[in-house]
Amino acid sequence: MIMPELPEVETTRRGIEPHLLNQVVADVIVRNANLRWPVSPEISELIDQKINQLERRAKYIIIHTNKGKLLLHLGMSGSLRICQPSDDHRKHDHLIIQLTSGKEMRLHDPRRFGCALWTKEDIQQHALIKNLGPEPLADEFTADYLAEQCARSRASIKSFIMQSKVVVGVGNIYACESLFRAGIHPKRAANKVSRARLDKLHRVIREVLAEAIKQGGTTLRDFVNASGQPGYFKQSLDVYDREGDKCHQCQKPIKRIVLGQRSTYYCGHCQK
Repeated sequence: MIMPELPEVETTRRGIEPHLLNQVVADVIVRNANLRWPVSPEISELIDQKINQLERRAKYIIIHTNKGKLLLHLGMSGSLRICQPSDDHRKHDHLIIQLTSGKEMRLHDPRRFGCALWTKEDIQQHALIKNLGPEPLADEFTADYLAEQCARSRASIKSFIMQSKVVVGVGNIYACESLFRAGIHPKRAANKVSRARLDKLHRVIREVLAEAIKQGGTTLRDFVNASGQPGYFKQSLDVYDREGDKCHQCQKPIKRIVLGQRSTYYCGHCQK
């Protein structure tokens, strides 16, 4: 399974929102509290609360109520599904939020690297949120901002744009794809990329993520299936996981290196 990245998480948020928004929580069942951080007993305060908003920040889904917020992360292999209480439970359904509508949402996380944290503090000041960089599709993420940040760093451009304090949501897949479209070699130092090429990189990061979210939107119906399949979008990738295959532009083989402990795919001819 592909690790959930920003488009998958946004697809998840859009998939569950119609079933949760303006609904009241009837019960919260913790079947396994041992996630990345333990699920605290205070999560029971969600009971009887109306869900006012579902927000995504980076790869977190935030469920807002008048009393507090539930901060969810899908970890490396997690998913959320909407189902009926009579549907069979799967082994790794760790958290269940039952609604007065009769439906329920289940957090499925085989590796238990996700989280479900209840908080009453200002969500923007939460320790997991406050140091995050801008959203890549937000107005705050400008070409000027990217250029200013890159000028300060000698890190490889690929590792740099994957830093959540610089910009959130540019995961491994989308970093590889964006750098290919921009024609930039992933190992090039961030402060050695020209302004013209950074302008193009800024544009294609937004394009790649917007396209992925749009394609993910076609599978939203999957989130209501009892099978619990997450319905991650499928798209035609130019370089990611295509080592040895022909480049779609020049027909030369796609290469793979390890950069920042992550598999990195690129075309040695098209990316300089």
